[in-house]
Amino acid sequence: MKTRQTGFTLVEIAIVLVIIGLLLGGILKGQEMITQAKIKNVVNDFNGITAAVNSYQDRYRALPGDDLNATGRWKASDGTTDVTSNGNGNGSFNCSAAKAGYNDGPPTTMTGIAAGQSECNLYWQHLRLAGFVGGATTGQAAGQQPANAANGIMGVQTGGMGFTSSIICSSNLPDKIAIAVDSQMDDGTAASGQVRGLKQTGANDPTGANAPTDVYAETGTNQYLLCKNM
Repeated sequence: MKTRQTGFTLVEIAIVLVIIGLLLGGILKGQEMITQAKIKNVVNDFNGITAAVNSYQDRYRALPGDDLNATGRWKASDGTTDVTSNGNGNGSFNCSAAKAGYNDGPPTTMTGIAAGQSECNLYWQHLRLAGFVGGATTGQAAGQQPANAANGIMGVQTGGMGFTSSIICSSNLPDKIAIAVDSQMDDGTAASGQVRGLKQTGANDPTGANAPTDVYAETGTNQYLLCKNM
């Protein structure tokens, strides 16, 4: 007695291929949506921090981190204990000499220059104390740079990347995100404009004082530090 061999018909195979195609399409679309969300978050971070700085200056007539009157403005609950330190009021950020500016912390404590904190750390604490940025207002965490959507950090410095003014930087940005952010906010060119990019050699690479990269290269593996003029 002969046995009849069974298998998939062409119609069944076609249906399976269509289903696989739909699944792959959904995965790719989902990845694109995630990337677009990260781009939007990075843009919002740059705009939000710039707005916070402007609001702080309007209210206190000082640059956060550089504020000469911060110690007297904010005290602990006992009304006498300092929770922060003053900046030197020179209109720029004096960051730790051991770091490259934006990647400058945090120190052990936020009170007392001798403890090692810099104006690049005080910048975040002053904004948090004023209520313009969320996060801890006392202790080491008060001077911690906030994270961005790409598991990098945001930080400030004065000069670098071809700028002479104070700038806000965001690290660990994948090439596609960095290019899109620069294109949306500026001219899409790494070496010029109000937003500039520097190819990193490592995570949170502290090279914000260097010159920007000549051109972006989208390889799928490159990461960039983006800095924006404040």
